[in-house]
Amino acid sequence: MAERPAVNASPLIFLSRADMLDMLKIEGERIVVPKTVADELKRRGPGDLTVQAIEKTSWLEVLETPPVPAVIQSWDLGEGESSVLAWGHANPGTVIIVDDLPARRCAAALRIPMRGTLGRILTAKKRGVIPKARPIVEKLRQSGMYLSDRVLNQALALVGE
Repeated sequence: MAERPAVNASPLIFLSRADMLDMLKIEGERIVVPKTVADELKRRGPGDLTVQAIEKTSWLEVLETPPVPAVIQSWDLGEGESSVLAWGHANPGTVIIVDDLPARRCAAALRIPMRGTLGRILTAKKRGVIPKARPIVEKLRQSGMYLSDRVLNQALALVGE
């Protein structure tokens, strides 16, 4: 049985800013926030919306993750991405939630299942959790998430929008 999914900083930031943090629960009832990710976010200050969300959301669990194996270290990623990947590597079959392209490439190379913020929204639409994806994705873009119009339109076409 797969362990709880782990999430990196950017999906937490975008989804908390857009007041859509519940989109993470599509992957499971409890989501791991590696301590290195939580520490990275805390440096933003106690008034930061994402920091407050982590502290107040009971299903987000801040946990120590396994040491980062050399195979992940060789990718020269940030501490947060590396710790999320280490969680997925140590727990085969566990989904990690990352947006960073180099981290996604590392996950693919190591066959670690991954999803991104946009994927959470598309899955929610496919499962009928939300009626339309476009308004939510536009809200995420307004919250600072970068998506080109081409990527946005291709993604929305996958869910019939």
